[in-house]
Amino acid sequence: MVFHGIAKKASLVGAFFLLVNFASDLSAATCSAPRSPETVRVARVVDGDTLKLADGRSVRLIGVNAPELAHHGRPVEPFAEAARRRLQQLVAANDGEVGLVPGRQGKDRYGRTLAHAFDSSGANIEAQLLGEGLGYLVAVAPNTELTTCQQAAERQARAAGLGLWKRSPVQAVEQLHQGGFAVLRGRVAEVQRNRGGLWIEMDGSLVLRIDSRQVSRFDKSLLGSLRGRTVEARGWVIDRAERGGVKPGQARWMLPLTDPAMLEVLP
Repeated sequence: MVFHGIAKKASLVGAFFLLVNFASDLSAATCSAPRSPETVRVARVVDGDTLKLADGRSVRLIGVNAPELAHHGRPVEPFAEAARRRLQQLVAANDGEVGLVPGRQGKDRYGRTLAHAFDSSGANIEAQLLGEGLGYLVAVAPNTELTTCQQAAERQARAAGLGLWKRSPVQAVEQLHQGGFAVLRGRVAEVQRNRGGLWIEMDGSLVLRIDSRQVSRFDKSLLGSLRGRTVEARGWVIDRAERGGVKPGQARWMLPLTDPAMLEVLP
């Protein structure tokens, strides 16, 4: 698969990265474009999961959350610079162009275009980053068409101890001390449901929430068996204390689960 307007390039640099990342490229190749891509020119790579296009659009790549660069007083996270450099290399290897497939939800709350990116061979760029351990899998409905193959790419990197998986970034719930993206592990104390959705209360001051509109996408029998089991959850943690929304007896931290791929029950 070659996009119209993107010339095939057999440079030494491209060949080098093909050999070095052969295993992850195999995973990426299974992430076929769900629709015909639009060829676009990249003006610059902002970070490991964001592109600025020549036409002025900002693009947030679907399915991957790269470690954060330094901002708002927070230090740079491990492998954030490596993720940005790798994305720059992937774009440069395609003469500064990529193929974009917009998500079913086309923009985020910041006005950025949400899209999958593909190189000139048809390989999914997000899966390549995940397969090299340079980002975390994220799945946010309805933009979940490539979640299964992207998840497989991350699992390969994790099993091989690549990138950010060289030293496990998974935190115990008890270690949680700030909001933002996190991968957390802990024991389920209770599961409750009300009009606001399903609430999975963890040992420690954390509750996982599945919005009532998303509950049907999760395995009902699995949800019913969670009490007392150890789970790994990922997503953007909200500090309810900052919003003045913590009532007596409630957990300070809340993590909304946006897709079943964001929750794993451990043995």
